[in-house]
Amino acid sequence: MQKLNFKIWFVVVQVFMLFSCTEEIHIEENLDKFPAIFPDYTEVTIPVNIAPLHFAMSDSLKNNEAYAFFESLTESIKVKAKNCQFSIGYSDWKKLTAESKNKSIQVTIVVKRNEKWAAFKPFNLFVSPDLIDPYIAYRLIEPGYETWGNMGIYQRCIENFKQTPVATNKTTDNNCMNCHSFCMQSPDKMLFHMRKNFAGTFLINGDRVEKLNTKTPQTISPLVYPSWHPSGNFVASSVNETKQMFHSTDPNRIEVFDYKSDVVVYDVDKHEIFTSPLLFSESAFETFPTFSPDGETLYFCSADSMTMPDDYDKVKYSLCSISFDAKTRKFGNKVDTLYHARKNGKSISFPRVSPDGRYLMFTLFDYGNFSIWHREADLYLMDLTNNSLIALNNLNSDETESYHSWSSNSRWVVFSSRRIDGLYTHPFFAHIDEKGKASKPFILPQEQVDFYMQFMKSFNIPEFVKGEITMSPYQITQKARKDKGVDVLFNK
Repeated sequence: MQKLNFKIWFVVVQVFMLFSCTEEIHIEENLDKFPAIFPDYTEVTIPVNIAPLHFAMSDSLKNNEAYAFFESLTESIKVKAKNCQFSIGYSDWKKLTAESKNKSIQVTIVVKRNEKWAAFKPFNLFVSPDLIDPYIAYRLIEPGYETWGNMGIYQRCIENFKQTPVATNKTTDNNCMNCHSFCMQSPDKMLFHMRKNFAGTFLINGDRVEKLNTKTPQTISPLVYPSWHPSGNFVASSVNETKQMFHSTDPNRIEVFDYKSDVVVYDVDKHEIFTSPLLFSESAFETFPTFSPDGETLYFCSADSMTMPDDYDKVKYSLCSISFDAKTRKFGNKVDTLYHARKNGKSISFPRVSPDGRYLMFTLFDYGNFSIWHREADLYLMDLTNNSLIALNNLNSDETESYHSWSSNSRWVVFSSRRIDGLYTHPFFAHIDEKGKASKPFILPQEQVDFYMQFMKSFNIPEFVKGEITMSPYQITQKARKDKGVDVLFNK
């Protein structure tokens, strides 16, 4: 039996002194490997204002006595495993993160096996001084295809574990709710759609909620995928005729595609839709619009129109842009192509520009536009200073990485990934530095570690929000059920 080497295991000895004033801890093994924990928080970068990271050891050690020691420069916190879960207290966690800003917290796990102690290799939690927006909003929905049950849009404070509903379909006859979007991450200016019963687009502006009927005789559908202009006066959106089909042998279970699609802009004050022939044509499928942070450029995805569904796997979307003048509501007279799908052989979806205007993140995959069911879908960055591409290898996995959004300070992203089980989408966070380098991602912390193993819904469209959404679900429900809605006009 080997006693702890003082020089090598100084930190471990230091924390063991807190363990017992009478028991002397001896280490049989100094393991040169990180512990197998879930969620995997080893060597991740975290914001100083994140909720406590609770984690568990692998099942093979479930019945063993174990401790986790959290160390900063001056703080030392000992946490005993309960049912193999390590749950550090909120106040202790806040002390550690505050004291470790721009430094790291070292975590050492020791396990007693056959009356002998083993210490795993310590791992670090790097604490970034870059704050993260305190809320995210997402839709919770079963990962099914044909239909749905209970669903809703929820907000979660990521500084703690509190989740509250924004709107649910329990009081709107189990209809569909989707495509929530915020103006500059503001909780006071958002919109989302209801489909089927009580259909409409619901636009929240301060303490008011407005119901809009956005299907016009000139457009092929109501508004679908939205993006706010930074002024809050406009919302770019696609209009889509969408279908789905199912594969019998393909590793991608389902295919969702557009028969037609265009891009339009909604004028919030005038209740009008307007567009440009360069965004509204029969020769191309235009979709997924997003404004630049200065509001002077509209990015979107565009593909040559083809016969659908026969050519579904030949459709590849390029990344395009067009200038926009908010004062005159006029678009430029040419479209720039930043990523050529025909030249590069891949397809792009979900372009999103960082609020500082430096980077554009997008999803890249083999074909089509609905990447959330494509296992090969990965995230990339485009440096908008020179249009060069940056592969985000740290963020991607063998499963789908798809929808994503930026924090208001451009230093964090939240994105959807199916890496846990290949079926459910879960929200992951990662730090992006000024040079476009991404840190190892980590999953949204939950109070109970087995939450993701038991929760039977996907987290859909994670969006950062700078504060709590105060509009009550009741007020939204009343507007949906009792208001006929404002008819939106099409203005050429």
